[in-house]
Amino acid sequence: MKHIFFVEDDLSLINGLSFAIKKQGYELTIARTSVEAEQLWENGNYDLVILDVTLPDGSGFDLCRKIRASSKVPIMFLTAADEETDIIMGLDIGGDDYMTKPFKLAVFLSRINALLRRSENFNQEQAEPELQSNGIRVQLLKQEVTKNGVPLDLTASEYKLLCLFMENPNIVLSPEQILSKLWDCDEKYIDSNTLTVYIRRLRTKIEDNPAAPQKIVTVRRMGYKWNTAE
Repeated sequence: MKHIFFVEDDLSLINGLSFAIKKQGYELTIARTSVEAEQLWENGNYDLVILDVTLPDGSGFDLCRKIRASSKVPIMFLTAADEETDIIMGLDIGGDDYMTKPFKLAVFLSRINALLRRSENFNQEQAEPELQSNGIRVQLLKQEVTKNGVPLDLTASEYKLLCLFMENPNIVLSPEQILSKLWDCDEKYIDSNTLTVYIRRLRTKIEDNPAAPQKIVTVRRMGYKWNTAE
């Protein structure tokens, strides 16, 4: 049975969602404060984490950072904080999805199921422990990236974007394909313009000359590809 860790301080929301989540066949552990969440996280073993951003004694963003320091468990933000900067921050620090209140219950449950499926597929693919090309090496189990042997400091979103490209060498990926594979949040926030920003950030870290990229190349009117051709 999959075990979900739900960090939320709104008792009425907890009561409503607890019933729906358990009805899906999932085990559920609930924390209402940051302190309680940290204690339960240390003592538990979870398949998915759902975080509110605003808690009585802290921030869900801080909890996400602490979890990401030791785990690649899927993390969904479920919050009223709907500013674009909040959503981008949540994804950048390691969130896999970001859902804002109010929301539809059926969509919420569908996203939980999707994150758990993706997590299972990701774990099955770890038989191949690394990706390597163009001087870039990704150690999947450690989630560590190096360029010509030098460690790179990537955000969670940049890391996922790089892995997607390296898993599909010399294949043109449209912006829609990239967005659908990496993020489930509202398209009005994570759109092709935002994707352009992420690609520009990633290029500054992996390209020898970001102004003339050779690894992640733009294919006009089509998308982007990871170029391994000589």
